[in-house]
Amino acid sequence: MLEIKEIYKNFKSHKKGIVKAVQGISFNVEPGRIFGLLGPNGAGKTTTLRIIATLLSPSKGDVLYNGKSIYTEKIEHRKRLGFVSGNTGLYDRLKPEEIVQYFGQLTGIDKKTINDRFNDIVELLDMKSILNKHCGKMSTGEKQKVSIARMMITNPDILILDEPTLGLDVLTSKTIVDFINESKKRGKTIILSTHILSEAEYLCDDIGIIHEGKLIYNGTLAKIFTNYPQQSLENIFLNLIGA
Repeated sequence: MLEIKEIYKNFKSHKKGIVKAVQGISFNVEPGRIFGLLGPNGAGKTTTLRIIATLLSPSKGDVLYNGKSIYTEKIEHRKRLGFVSGNTGLYDRLKPEEIVQYFGQLTGIDKKTINDRFNDIVELLDMKSILNKHCGKMSTGEKQKVSIARMMITNPDILILDEPTLGLDVLTSKTIVDFINESKKRGKTIILSTHILSEAEYLCDDIGIIHEGKLIYNGTLAKIFTNYPQQSLENIFLNLIGA
């Protein structure tokens, strides 16, 4: 289980002084469940995700995986973690398999395992039509599939998905949503950040809503609808943040 325990993150700004980006956020994410981290722009979502990925260190607080702090074993934590966002960079001159092979070998995976996993990922993400394309000539949706394939080649236990369907067409979005559901069935620990609340309502088991750096709701999706009956998640979200 992934435990986020009272994390704070402050930044220094020449114009604003101390910016309190994240203030005392705590939540748990269990294997085989999808935790939706929701909030308006600037609420602290991406900062929180980067702290969980060890790309940032918290000003205070800790993140535990199976009871151990991730900061005492950063390299091991990164090996079991996959991170993808809506603007992950790729090498324009490489094809999907070349990118996946490269990143797989960087992490010490043997070629046979890489090939077997890649074939599975191609089926999951419906990538056959883009295998001979260079990334520089791909659409946004095609690039996102390659980014996810690169993430999944290490078979990570934890998936951090920061707006994975941002700017994608309906068909590509559906493919990625289906992939997220399949990852849940395979027992992955998943954190999903999205502005598409219908997507969150469809996918998530648990919901956390961040506003102005603070977690203002944390609970199951079922509970939030019990607390606010006969409302859509979008209306509940807007009411909670005072919009």
